[in-house]
Amino acid sequence: MKIAIVGYGNMGKTYAGSFINSRFIKAEDIIVVDRSCPGENETFGIPATNFNTEINDAFSETDIVILAVKPQDFMSVSEKLKSKLTDNQIVLSIMAGVTIGTIQKMTASSKVVRSMPNIVSQIGMGMTVFSASADINRKDLFIIQNLLNTTGKSIYVDNEKLIDAATAVSGSGPAYVFYFMKSMIKAAEQLGFTPSEAELLVNQTFIGSINLKNANSFSNEEWITKVASKGGTTERALEVFDASSTEEIIANAVMAANKRALELGL
Repeated sequence: MKIAIVGYGNMGKTYAGSFINSRFIKAEDIIVVDRSCPGENETFGIPATNFNTEINDAFSETDIVILAVKPQDFMSVSEKLKSKLTDNQIVLSIMAGVTIGTIQKMTASSKVVRSMPNIVSQIGMGMTVFSASADINRKDLFIIQNLLNTTGKSIYVDNEKLIDAATAVSGSGPAYVFYFMKSMIKAAEQLGFTPSEAELLVNQTFIGSINLKNANSFSNEEWITKVASKGGTTERALEVFDASSTEEIIANAVMAANKRALELGL
């Protein structure tokens, strides 16, 4: 299997590294098309072609073309790539907000997969939601999911609208987690811990809590009950969350992110 990666920013590099490190794809079976040709050390020795020069014939010989450019750059990029794409190639997009229909129209490709990964994919712990055009068969989906899973876990959805929802939940989600962690670290410092102590307290609490939940079948509600003793400190903190409608605030924030994802859609 041969792959072309169009755009070699953080996510383009993430996919190249994940494919190679998982031994799913060999470096010699990947080519890169980018605004500037990265050095050999940056591309794992992968051949690179500049957008502004003629794209070589090796591009047309690849089985999968990954679009890892910014959405606002897609129009100019698609004009350069359109003549090189073939009917048999699968176009896999990781561009936020660009619909399958738009990609098909701009590239004249029928076999299109749209996905939404998140930043945690950089360390192989990512979450990706993906959907596909009608011309993608089960074998194609199986191959694509195996590729995506080299960066973490993935979920296939029939309804493309859920890609925008995934953008609001898992795509933006790491920032929500970091925001909550930042707030806890600030509170720990106010209680007297040094910045480094406060960060260690919060980081390890998050890591431990996730691992504990994954190691058991209890629900979040059950774990909350286990931690919050009647009349204890945790219960008092949870009362403040409830009084402040924290759960509703979080839901409203996710809905606002989803609304923005729809507004930015192409």
